[in-house]
Amino acid sequence: MSSPMVLSRRAMVLGALSVPSLAYAQSGFDGWVASFKSRARSRGISQRTIDAAFANVRYNAEVVERDRNQAEFRREIWDYLDLVVSESRVTNGRRAFRDNRRLLAEIEDRYGVPAAIVCAIWGMESAYGARRGDIPVIEALATLAYDGRRGRFFEQQLMAALRILEAGHVRQRDFVGSWAGAMGHTQFIPTSFEAYGVDFRGDGWRDIWSDDPTDALASTAAYLARFNWRRGMPWGVEVRLPSTFNFAQAGRSTMRMPSEWAQQGVVGVDGRAVPDYGSAGLLLPAGARGVALMTFANFRTIERYNASEAYVIGVGHLADRIAGGGPFVASWPRGDRGLTSAEAAELQRRLNAAGFNAGSVDGRPGPQTRSALRAWQSSVGLSADGRPTLHMLERLR
Repeated sequence: MSSPMVLSRRAMVLGALSVPSLAYAQSGFDGWVASFKSRARSRGISQRTIDAAFANVRYNAEVVERDRNQAEFRREIWDYLDLVVSESRVTNGRRAFRDNRRLLAEIEDRYGVPAAIVCAIWGMESAYGARRGDIPVIEALATLAYDGRRGRFFEQQLMAALRILEAGHVRQRDFVGSWAGAMGHTQFIPTSFEAYGVDFRGDGWRDIWSDDPTDALASTAAYLARFNWRRGMPWGVEVRLPSTFNFAQAGRSTMRMPSEWAQQGVVGVDGRAVPDYGSAGLLLPAGARGVALMTFANFRTIERYNASEAYVIGVGHLADRIAGGGPFVASWPRGDRGLTSAEAAELQRRLNAAGFNAGSVDGRPGPQTRSALRAWQSSVGLSADGRPTLHMLERLR
């Protein structure tokens, strides 16, 4: 059953649409569903499963609104970490870790993925099972497939969701998740569940939806193991850079052994060389004035779960905190925000006008823009970290 808050939000979203436009969307959606049902039958889904799955499905305007909603300002890394690695999430994570210590140890022993990493993903995705989503998966995926912005992807997920129902892994009334169809304690999308979900206890079902998190946590570890998690290697380590550091060497594409970085003065925050866990790159998520991270191959493995550097840092840092570690030692440049698209386009124009080739003026600062910014920063005696910020734009002005 939907909470009063969810119902209130849904009413506001529906209220923003005129009755004719909502009726038009519902009519088009009904036609699309009829066509999809035919495709599902042709791919072996039983009529019984199809009828049950679509019995109460309606066009969900809230799902479309959330898919299309794009924030004007990008959330800065420190604001993001304040949210996802809050003290309450750390405290709750340590409690969840203690309460599930035996299970997490079993999962770590089988798959080689540290228990704290699995627990951190659990915390990031559903607040340790407290917020698993309450939107019917079939309705969400059907709405997004019909809407068309990523129609092919969501139709694939919808077909997989029907196969999950057909196989009996979950009852229709329990088949709920996020607005985008991610499911369970660790928010698997249907195709990922099919490919990587595990039945950890061998009871015949892969159950990531119930209050018992066993299969969900094991599935997460199995997923990371499948994408080459390396035992004994950290995701990343906070490091200290020398005052003479050449910021052109920053970035995950420049890989060296930690002992080689140490020869250049890049050491752990304790002042000692980082052990040679493997080849590593340097990531400066807030540029020269923020936390510096030495990242290893396991960083890329977590990135397979969610292709966002901020997400991976959140998971890794939360895992370290759950395991007893403290906050990052370095501070963040909290007064130095990034750029809106319009401001980024202005930065690109000004770099080009100053003779530094920032590439196309598209408001999306990629490698070429960052390279041009580094060159300009060097020319005026600034730390050449290539981070496009409002402060840099103001200097260019």
